[in-house]
Amino acid sequence: MNRTDQWKLASVLLVTAIAVWYLFPSYQFYANYYNRTTQQISSISSEKLAELRKKAIHLGLDLQGGMHLVLEVDRSKMNVAESKDAVDRAMEVLRQRIDQFGVAEPLIQKEGEDRIVIQLPGLTDRRRALDLIGKTALLEFKLVRTAEETKNVFDKLDGYLATHATATDSALRRTALSSHVLSMDFAAFVRSEDLPVVQLLLATPGLDSIIPGDAQLLWGNPDEASQGVTGRYLYVVKREPEMKGGSIATANAQIGLESTNPGAWGVSMKMTPSGRIDFARITGANIGRNLAIVLDGVISSAPVIRDRIPTGDASITGGSFNVETARDLAIVLRAGALPAPVHIVEERSVGPSLGSDSIQEGLMAGLIGTIMVIVFMLVYYQLSGLIAIVAMVLNIFYLLACLAGLGATLTLPGIAGIVLTVGMAVDANVLIFERIREELRNQKSVRQAVQLGYDRAFRTIFDANVTTIISSVFLFQFGTGPIKGFAITMIIGLIANLFTAVFLTRMVFDFMLSRGKAETLSI
Repeated sequence: MNRTDQWKLASVLLVTAIAVWYLFPSYQFYANYYNRTTQQISSISSEKLAELRKKAIHLGLDLQGGMHLVLEVDRSKMNVAESKDAVDRAMEVLRQRIDQFGVAEPLIQKEGEDRIVIQLPGLTDRRRALDLIGKTALLEFKLVRTAEETKNVFDKLDGYLATHATATDSALRRTALSSHVLSMDFAAFVRSEDLPVVQLLLATPGLDSIIPGDAQLLWGNPDEASQGVTGRYLYVVKREPEMKGGSIATANAQIGLESTNPGAWGVSMKMTPSGRIDFARITGANIGRNLAIVLDGVISSAPVIRDRIPTGDASITGGSFNVETARDLAIVLRAGALPAPVHIVEERSVGPSLGSDSIQEGLMAGLIGTIMVIVFMLVYYQLSGLIAIVAMVLNIFYLLACLAGLGATLTLPGIAGIVLTVGMAVDANVLIFERIREELRNQKSVRQAVQLGYDRAFRTIFDANVTTIISSVFLFQFGTGPIKGFAITMIIGLIANLFTAVFLTRMVFDFMLSRGKAETLSI
């Protein structure tokens, strides 16, 4: 073996070693994890499992199940300037939320003018995901009106209701709103059994005109308690917010934020530098007042401002938070508010069993096709066919390693691309072998036939692979998720094919011919 052959062998071994390095986490995660018993799985740390999952080949929605959503951005209440890039801004916010939610390889893309397509492979908690995605997360800080101002507003409302019927029930004429209020201080507390009546009274036509223009009524969290009774607070707040959620630098789920309930979960927030300045000014000028923290039009809490707060620290408590709801709220606050409400217009769930069936059927189709190719190559090309089979197997091996290394997602169309790559790999060897046969029929020596066969077939193989790669690049650029999966496997597979079908098999033939004078060739 001369020095050139040694370098060729070293390069093949190096590429193979790198491929093993990238594929080993996939083997650990899929082969070991899914075949272990529940007791063995519990022995794997969540950190180790998360690390392996991150490095392993990702499976698409059609292979491991998950959710497919189509969202529509409601731009009806936005002006032209605001609505121009509303969908793009909504996509960015949703992408940040989903990334923090922990879904591996989500697909988020624009469809048409107002719609966003989201695919969440491997998702198990459907309701939590819908809440996380659909929440507008408009955070505002509003001053609560004083107890005297609140009573004046309710007196005006009672006066109006005394002479006007409700929207749907004239029998409630002359019913006072305050008669359904258990207590009234900085806010009115409505018992759970009185909530339907109060909501009906508030729907009375024209009632909004009685509320002062710089004030508004907002509900607090449901299922709160006052004097041992369950109900809900109704606040009168200043209409214009003192601050908005854009001033939030970070938010985290935390336990022990309430002094009266140290075991309760909540969300702690820290302001941006400019937010800290505004927050210090607002709290300093309103000591003794209640500052309502409003999320999507509902007051989460309304603590009393005891002193000026220069640190910019705030918290959201109450609302029966648990660890998951607190974490999810922290996620949406960190990601920011959606620029406009979104509505789910389509939802499809793919079960893991369907994905498992897709994998089995795809692998079975690939296995049958590969076996047929192997049998043909061994029968028709004999030893040379065996060399081509080794190259084909390495081609698939390198392809999977590239998918793992690039963090690409394997889909069912991607498996189809792998099967097609098998055919392309064998096709390249068939071109070379037939060219070698032709040279042998022209009375060339074995060494000359191999050299001419590779040299003269290379141009055809190169042109065929490059043109297919160019087509695949366009599929990847302009196609949707499944088409992209097919395109990426084709591109990687064809590049690997040029290495295995031309470089690797040529190295094997050169090694065989370097061992002595060859009179015949098994081809």
